[in-house]
Amino acid sequence: MNPIDSDWQESIAKLMNELVAAKRDLQQKNSELQEALDQVKLLKGLLPICGSCKNIRDDEGYWKTVENYISTHSEAKFSHSICPSCMKALFPDINDEIQGFSDNSSGGM
Repeated sequence: MNPIDSDWQESIAKLMNELVAAKRDLQQKNSELQEALDQVKLLKGLLPICGSCKNIRDDEGYWKTVENYISTHSEAKFSHSICPSCMKALFPDINDEIQGFSDNSSGGM
């Protein structure tokens, strides 16, 4: 066999092995991406939401809390707190007490 032919065949075999390995890696990545895509839950479109209580009407016509609706249609989890504006409106005495404590602790230094 001619040495040039042998080198040529060796180069082709090496390229074929690299191509097979690249194809295998690509298939693995595609599989991982498909698995990730399967786990994604997406909210899209218009949500009929009450202008007063902020409940959302589902596809069956039932009204659900925002937390319930989003938890059902996504992977989101909720924790609750009270923003400063609501704290002041709902619990003015406690808010004033907290503000007084905050003012005293930071103002003395």
